[in-house]
Amino acid sequence: MKIVMLGAGQVGGSVAHILASEANDVTVVDANAERLQALQDRLDIRTVCGHAAYPGVLEQAGVADADMLIALTDNDEVNMIACQVAHTLFNTPTKIARVRAGGYITYQDRLFSDQALPIDVLISPEQLVTDYIRHIIEHPGSLQVLDFADDQVRLMGVKAYEGSTLVGQALRTLPEHMPGIDARVAAIFRQGRPIIPEGNTIITADDEVFFIAARKNTRAIVSELRKLDKMVKRLIIAGGGHIGARLAQALEERFKVKVIERNVATSRRLSEQLSRAIVLQGDAADENLLRQENIENMDVFCAVTNDDEANILSAMLAKRMGARKVMALINRVSYVDLVESSGIIDVAISPQQATIGSLLTHVRRGDVVKVHSLRRGAAEAIEAVAHGDYKTSKVVGRRLDEIKLPPGTTIGAVARGDEVIICHHDTMIEADDHVILFLVDKKRVPEVERLFAVTATFL
Repeated sequence: MKIVMLGAGQVGGSVAHILASEANDVTVVDANAERLQALQDRLDIRTVCGHAAYPGVLEQAGVADADMLIALTDNDEVNMIACQVAHTLFNTPTKIARVRAGGYITYQDRLFSDQALPIDVLISPEQLVTDYIRHIIEHPGSLQVLDFADDQVRLMGVKAYEGSTLVGQALRTLPEHMPGIDARVAAIFRQGRPIIPEGNTIITADDEVFFIAARKNTRAIVSELRKLDKMVKRLIIAGGGHIGARLAQALEERFKVKVIERNVATSRRLSEQLSRAIVLQGDAADENLLRQENIENMDVFCAVTNDDEANILSAMLAKRMGARKVMALINRVSYVDLVESSGIIDVAISPQQATIGSLLTHVRRGDVVKVHSLRRGAAEAIEAVAHGDYKTSKVVGRRLDEIKLPPGTTIGAVARGDEVIICHHDTMIEADDHVILFLVDKKRVPEVERLFAVTATFL
């Protein structure tokens, strides 16, 4: 696929890395020559230096014969105008734009269409990250919570707790410990390395266990893997910017929320926007302020400022002072690796990971309706729709044990209408099933795409 990408910032760089690694023809446009050179030194891509919305620059980048334009600059207006130029002058088939400002998002149904601003897919990283954090807060004990099949199926990542029911047990005994609850372990990561789950695989303490189940059963399964964490009641959000404000608005009706914001003007504006949350003007890394706000009684401390170092340090301080669970928004991938491997912070949130999954849904070939990027892009969870029949498809009309899955790939569940089927070796795939797959090696994605492709001459 030929893709022109606008913006070589942190998100753009991460997306370019993934797209280039999958043998796409990628051209990156940015006004900053140093950023482009840094990308070109690491990746097999083409770069063009210039203003991302100028017709001449877009033409030089090859938009005229591109399959897709992805506008990820840090300027909403540049992204929107670039999509308009690509549509009007070059008739680019698919146009994806990052739009951050809530003022645009509010009117997206009327603003973004071929009759107005021709943007096919709208990406709002702040909203994606907000939803990502909200899911984790609403599911105590989870490291990651991902939805599939219109929220019928959940994939959850949980760290196994020493002394919990399933630690030391083989996976084949799972039904004995959870009678009446159907679930499947999709993958296990042990000390950062993937383990393909089999019947005799034994769960050990501190394993990251990813399991698939119907939405209604997820909380019961979490309780088997670790002590069931108390439901969240009180939380502090450090940072009142785009993400902090959205998160406070999403949670203030259900939880007791306090927001700490350093900037006086921002804290004043936020206090006027929020109806129930308390806004405090101050430094989230101020030990005295945290003590005054009873940090030791907080269920969650979530640092979401635009400063990675401030987020990490304030979360570490909150943890040391007694906060039950701490989360930090971290943009630098190297910092995410460092923090997660050290166990200093309970959950490290990567904006790139949340954004990339949404983008990949539209890059994947075949009828892929949802993609979630996992473990900083190394693994992937995909929802694909099975089409065709026994003669034209490699999956339809076949049992799981008859399907030649790429190594490290697990089919965990099937959504068939309103029914959720947790897959076992004898599960039969039918036409129009929504199939949820887990890949521990993202390099196998093209093989999965070919598996779900329909061909008139398969047999």
